[in-house]
Amino acid sequence: MEIAITDGIKVTVNTFFLPEYSVPAERHYVFSYQIRIENLSAYTVQLLTRNWDIIDITGTNRTVKNGNGVIGKNPVILPGDHFEYTSGCHFVSPIGKMSGSYKMQRVNDKKVFEVEIPEFTLMPSFSKN
Repeated sequence: MEIAITDGIKVTVNTFFLPEYSVPAERHYVFSYQIRIENLSAYTVQLLTRNWDIIDITGTNRTVKNGNGVIGKNPVILPGDHFEYTSGCHFVSPIGKMSGSYKMQRVNDKKVFEVEIPEFTLMPSFSKN
């Protein structure tokens, strides 16, 4: 589990290898990640966009810049509340990393700010020693 807190917004990431969708012999490794966004601030916030840097051990780098929302949503998160979602990623290697940020806006004063998504590693459990 990886955690980052930015301006009162806590982002927690858990990762999972999906062997039922992976075919290592064909260099196809599939992972899911669950993200929980908790609003520890006194402001209601809305998630506007996401940015991702995705890299695997072969050096293949993919970037998502200003992607709209997450899983088709732009959630509004009240103080003390949270939003969770699950998404996925695939690699040609058994190990990869992701990191990024969310652009969020305080609803009351329209202040826009960036929230860190902590870097996390995706790898099958049998690779973790």
